[in-house]
Amino acid sequence: MRAALLAALLAAPLHAQTYQNPLPLDAGPMALADTCADPTVERDDALGLWVMLCTTDPLGGQDRDADGALRFRILPTYTSPDLVRWTYRGDAFDRDPSTATPPPPAWAAPDAALWAPELIRLGGRWRLLFAVTDVTDAAGGEPACDEDSAIGAAVSESPLGPWTPAPAPLVAPRRDASGCEFLWTLDPEVEPAEDGAVLYYGSFHGGLEARRLDVAPDGALSAPGPATPIARPGRYEGAEVVRLDAEDGGWWVLMASAAACCAGPQTGYGVFAARARDPLGPFLDRDGHSLLEPAIGGTPVLMQNGNAWVGPGHNTVTRDAAGRWWTIYHAVEEAWPFLDGEPGFTRRPALLDPLDWEDGWPVVAGGLGPSQGPRPAPAARPGDPAAPPTPPPPGPWAGEVAFADAFDGPALDPGWAWLRLPPDATFAQGALRLSTSAGELWGDTDDAPLLLRPAPPGDFALEARVALDAPPACCDRFAQAGLVLWGGDDAYLKLVVAAMGTTRQVEFGRELPDPPEGAPFYGNAVGGPAGRAWTTLRLEVRREGEAAVVTAWSRADGGAWRRGATWRHRLDGMRLGLVAMGGAGLAARFDDLAVLAP
Repeated sequence: MRAALLAALLAAPLHAQTYQNPLPLDAGPMALADTCADPTVERDDALGLWVMLCTTDPLGGQDRDADGALRFRILPTYTSPDLVRWTYRGDAFDRDPSTATPPPPAWAAPDAALWAPELIRLGGRWRLLFAVTDVTDAAGGEPACDEDSAIGAAVSESPLGPWTPAPAPLVAPRRDASGCEFLWTLDPEVEPAEDGAVLYYGSFHGGLEARRLDVAPDGALSAPGPATPIARPGRYEGAEVVRLDAEDGGWWVLMASAAACCAGPQTGYGVFAARARDPLGPFLDRDGHSLLEPAIGGTPVLMQNGNAWVGPGHNTVTRDAAGRWWTIYHAVEEAWPFLDGEPGFTRRPALLDPLDWEDGWPVVAGGLGPSQGPRPAPAARPGDPAAPPTPPPPGPWAGEVAFADAFDGPALDPGWAWLRLPPDATFAQGALRLSTSAGELWGDTDDAPLLLRPAPPGDFALEARVALDAPPACCDRFAQAGLVLWGGDDAYLKLVVAAMGTTRQVEFGRELPDPPEGAPFYGNAVGGPAGRAWTTLRLEVRREGEAAVVTAWSRADGGAWRRGATWRHRLDGMRLGLVAMGGAGLAARFDDLAVLAP
């Protein structure tokens, strides 16, 4: 199959007229690379090509050494004449001293990986930034610790190298506490500014930060600080920043990815946006929520949509020859989630889709998410036609009310039934009040109370207003309250408002009863911001044979609906209902529940 695909590509016209995901990555005679995670893409006019680098990984399951072990390429590099067809050009670094390719920086620990490259032309030279997962003790690390990550930099006259790494980290490991307790200093991103450039970096543990980046007369880079927090911990990684022109508002637009990147078919990764007038923030989403507040902001940009692809994220942005915006990102093919021969090693090919702008806000493919099937290709040369804008998808459908419950007491509608009795259930101020239970629906721990009723046949939507009254700092687990579609304790979907530490967010989770070998049983995506008071949650269910295709929607405090991810699931004997769990003693409130028929 791969050989036939590559032969067809080689016989195609010089510049593609259409494309189809995933992007073909020519990695040698009759072979295509299977994966290109965390991509960075830049156009080099001197070469007349786009250049793309990917995180350290094998090129695919077939990429092995003489002993049969996977061969990890250190920032593999590709070029393309049209953003569609890519040719492997080697690796940025190589630990093999017999090759001409330079080794990783000496301050990187011998077994360190180099992740999430950032390619940019700055100060008249090409710069390559990257995360180093483990540093030597001399570089600020902790002895015997492999989590003291840092940001490195290298310089070259060409985006293809050879690269000369800087003798010390650009951003050193950041301690969280004594011992091997470090914040994750990962995923560099650089955006030019009037007075130089700004460096963005960070991940879930520690959040995102920004620093001014200085270019010395001799070309050396430095990030003297101070660091400015731009997104709170526990939510985002993989920052990508776009500076819009003045006629487009002059915004600094931050895109970042949330949820797990690499959970095979359960990957629920997605991209969210916020923007600011200043490159150091504060960054606010479309609903006015800051990325620093507990009900953390983020407007969905790229979410899985129920087709072949799950977990799209860690995107990079570029423009074609016609000025049309595009994004390249990695995703997981649900039917082929792992590298060949490596169950559990998530395969992350590169995908391409147009990036549209709606009132200064980015959306991928008009809000449709990852594309499947042929699409108009980018303009490869000046004068080529630009791909048309993508019409936005419809919002939540209206429907007719098939059942409604305002929970105004004094008793539950007789159609409701408890699966396991709750700690308490009362009616107050026109809402149902439940105390969150200590129970869970997690693997073999299935002791959370559920309030359930039969789901209607055919397509339907379930929505309700939800409030989780958690103190400012709480919850060493995810305390949560929201909606559930239940086909059994190990086969369900849930859409909840969750509290973890000081962060509040919307989570859309799926649990499988019999996951494939090497795959996790649980996966989750996150949605638009949780409300500061109430969050309206909505699940739209479309039946396709024995499967349910379910899309999450949410709106904070009565604002605009934000479309979330779509999961497919088989839920035999489906029931719908409410759940409040993950830690005892908090108050969860539910109001204005409705079941809608299309």
